[in-house]
Amino acid sequence: MSQDTYIEGYVEHIIYRNAENGYSVLQLVLSDGEEEKVVGKFPFISEGEYLSARGEYIDNKNHGIQFQVESYEIKIPDDMKSMERYLGSGAIKGIGPKLAAKIVKKFKMDTFRMIEEEGERLSEIVGISEKKAREIVVQFQEKQGMRQAMMFLSEYGVANQLAVKIYEEYGPQVYEVIRENPYRLAEDISGVGFHTADEIAKRSGIQLLSNHRIRAGILYILQDEVANGNVYYPLSKLKERGISLLQVDGELLEKNIMDLAIDRKVVLKEMGVEEAVYLAKLYYLELKVANKLCELNVGFKVKEEEEEAAFLSIENERQMVLDEKQEEAIRAAARHGVTIVTGGPGTGKTTTINSMIQYFEKTGQKLLLAAPTGRAAKRMSEATGRDASTIHRLLEVNGEIEEKGHSRFERNEENPLEADVVIIDEMSMVDIFLMDSLLLALVKGCRLILVGDVNQLPSVGAGNVLKDMIAAKEFAVVKLTKIFRQTNQSNIVINAHKINAGEVIELSNQYTDFCFLEKHQVTEVAGIVVHLVKDVLPKHFKISPLEIQVLAPMKKGELGVEYLNKVLQSNLNPPDGKKAEKEVRDTVFRTGDKVMQIKNNYKLEWEVRNEKGFQVEKGMGAFNGDVGVIRDISYFSEEVTVEFDDKRVARYPFSTLDELELAYAITIHKSQGSEYPVVVMPILQGPPVLFNRNLLYTAVTRAKQSVSIIGSKSKVLDMIRNVRELKRYTSLTQRIIESKQEQMW
Repeated sequence: MSQDTYIEGYVEHIIYRNAENGYSVLQLVLSDGEEEKVVGKFPFISEGEYLSARGEYIDNKNHGIQFQVESYEIKIPDDMKSMERYLGSGAIKGIGPKLAAKIVKKFKMDTFRMIEEEGERLSEIVGISEKKAREIVVQFQEKQGMRQAMMFLSEYGVANQLAVKIYEEYGPQVYEVIRENPYRLAEDISGVGFHTADEIAKRSGIQLLSNHRIRAGILYILQDEVANGNVYYPLSKLKERGISLLQVDGELLEKNIMDLAIDRKVVLKEMGVEEAVYLAKLYYLELKVANKLCELNVGFKVKEEEEEAAFLSIENERQMVLDEKQEEAIRAAARHGVTIVTGGPGTGKTTTINSMIQYFEKTGQKLLLAAPTGRAAKRMSEATGRDASTIHRLLEVNGEIEEKGHSRFERNEENPLEADVVIIDEMSMVDIFLMDSLLLALVKGCRLILVGDVNQLPSVGAGNVLKDMIAAKEFAVVKLTKIFRQTNQSNIVINAHKINAGEVIELSNQYTDFCFLEKHQVTEVAGIVVHLVKDVLPKHFKISPLEIQVLAPMKKGELGVEYLNKVLQSNLNPPDGKKAEKEVRDTVFRTGDKVMQIKNNYKLEWEVRNEKGFQVEKGMGAFNGDVGVIRDISYFSEEVTVEFDDKRVARYPFSTLDELELAYAITIHKSQGSEYPVVVMPILQGPPVLFNRNLLYTAVTRAKQSVSIIGSKSKVLDMIRNVRELKRYTSLTQRIIESKQEQMW
């Protein structure tokens, strides 16, 4: 076939598009009416646009003759028919084929110039209001600006999805940012790390010893440690990582740390024998949380005769006698502004919450109940018979972003929650950011009751709020230790408490609610996992395979989540030619797949419809850990429709699919706050710092009816003995003590 062939035509249809790298398959209509299938990388292109391309014809054995593009340019259509096709293609929202024909008929060859320079004249056409005319002009100009920016960014090796985010952040200033200080990307744009910015900077000619580069590297390390759960990072460790990452000497690195402190980007603070370095916002966030907790922790006077009458009434109504510790928890909640109730499975946390609710209702108090996740909130609601919401919904998340990655809430210090008592369940999941938002919405005099299992893994987000609050010894803390319901007690509860106490558990396959199968080969373990999830457990427990949750200690590795998801997907939801698919990086999403939201998206719109198809609720926000099923993949609208467990339906543009992961298997950390009918766990090998008692305990306590562990018995027993945990660098305990001392003065 001939080399350097040129073709021109308009894009009639985008057959396939990889949103990440721009690789596309296009249906091109040439000027003579002939159609060509065109393949290549297009950083930004829309249906209806006019394309001039250089390349060659190739014979693809699967798809036949195609034109493979080597270079191209998008031209302004130079004839009325092409203009009409572009405007009516759907590239500009609000203009369909009929309206496009009217516009071109009126303005003829002057159409595009008129839209750019005299857009208000569009309102001269019947069916276009002045408001709609302005919207069309804005879209038209944005299309032109984005196309140019995408082409510019592609020269710096920026992938398509990232280029869209960059342009949305900076608009026309993108050229100045990239040429002068591309490290701003790492600070300003969620999902952009130092390495990406550094690669762009190299192409821009920025020097290795540039202060912009060194400061960006320091901030990147601190931000990365926040993502690992740390509120601060020791100066010595920061210097070690900085020297390795930036390849600069320690003196230059320390100078830039001090400069960042002078600029108030970081805070340096003595922490015992080590010096701590905080991102400034994290230091003041932790300080603010400590001050607010101490402010809320006031004492309340309680009349003993009224209290005793309330206890008697509760016990009569519930036909039970409260345990000493449960009664202590209720008394503490009545007398203190902040109360913590902690305990393992089966220790009566739910009974205690219910009794607290009855107690405060009898004294005329208004209560609000919430939990960090949708699953936990639903479980709380079912257990109490009262409405319970996620903390995000309680605070009325509004979709606006206050700071990088964090939301703005309608409920805050200016518009506080109207409640006398707020009870939060699964408190171990709450990170420092969410805790701050919650406390901002509480007024002095409102009781805050925090319920959770302190022995579970800490929050996914930064901080160790529950554990740090207990360690401060400034709040009322009641630890429930008595295990109830000993008759026909679940082996899950019995073994969970043994694991937490460091005791050996029985590992055999004789119990259906706690089963162990010894296997030592990766493929053998994976095969058993699939067999259990697909065939055995659904039949025994009469549930869908999607209701069974596979929990793995690690994301990567031989039996990590990534590997297990591919194996489970191929067995539970294989391709069949009828299911739509969308590939993102190394993951194929398919209609029917179980997926999880892996980051908070406060702007994602969702709706709930009833059986007749009428919308009964709508809102905004999908949160880290939300699980659902892909119901539809549309190439026309470039959207994936997901129905979450709580019946919310959200549509994800292809450009946001990096927020989803397959969820047939998830990490144990991601399972926090959730409860599943049946849990399956492969445990074979892994690093001791991760494979510890805390991790195993958290996994086991996620199951309601059954736990199945497949793998190495010696490794499971090693985990029970191993009390090593990944250290979290947090200082809420110290901030609380300092705040209390200041209040006393």
